[in-house]
Amino acid sequence: MAVIAVYSSKGGVGKTTLAVDLAWRSAALGGNRTLLWDLDVQGGAGFLLGMDEAPRMRAASLFQREGRPEQLIEPTPYAGLSLLRADDSLRGLPVHLARLGQKKRLAQLTWPLRREFSRIILDCPPMQNEVSEQIIAAADVLIVPLPASPLAARALDLLRRDLLRQNGRHPPLLPVLSMYDARRKGHRAAREGRMAPFPVIPMASMIEQTAFRRAPIGTFAPNCEPARALDRLWRAIEVKLMDEEAA
Repeated sequence: MAVIAVYSSKGGVGKTTLAVDLAWRSAALGGNRTLLWDLDVQGGAGFLLGMDEAPRMRAASLFQREGRPEQLIEPTPYAGLSLLRADDSLRGLPVHLARLGQKKRLAQLTWPLRREFSRIILDCPPMQNEVSEQIIAAADVLIVPLPASPLAARALDLLRRDLLRQNGRHPPLLPVLSMYDARRKGHRAAREGRMAPFPVIPMASMIEQTAFRRAPIGTFAPNCEPARALDRLWRAIEVKLMDEEAA
């Protein structure tokens, strides 16, 4: 089993769209029993999967000492893919975790789920606080979507530095150039520099359609270039996981 966290300290980089797509590919194309765990209070993962709003606010209750995630897991419209929703109760989660004093509470919660799921995808909130520390402790790999800019490259360096300072070690990072527009000179310049090795997800209307259709792009346009780019990213993640297991 592997825990894959899609993490960015800032919003607006396509994080939730990426998390939903990777979870769908893991289940539909990889044949993995997959859990998408939405930790972002906006609750976008369920929306993109075409699911109705949660009737009750219980997401934060999972982190209590007696919390049992399996009680709140829901099936999605897609075979092999399940969801743990986010809701407004997560707004107080950083304070609750600080009071609880367990730095690996999220990691502890994922262990019983390993019997049922071979992949857990975390859609992470765009912030650095107690929740992000929990995510880093639980993840086997961190997927970090970045805009194509020198500031984003600098932010990645700062993230690596902070992770080492706070944790001594951290899971492998896989930076991803998200919302890349080859028509923009600045984007091309960024990709020609230090960001050249990163996987690229293009800015594309087909990806934007996932929010309007409330479905992963692979379900309605599997052969378009953005879908192929997302497929290459998913396969790169699987290779990285295999490399980590072999090491």
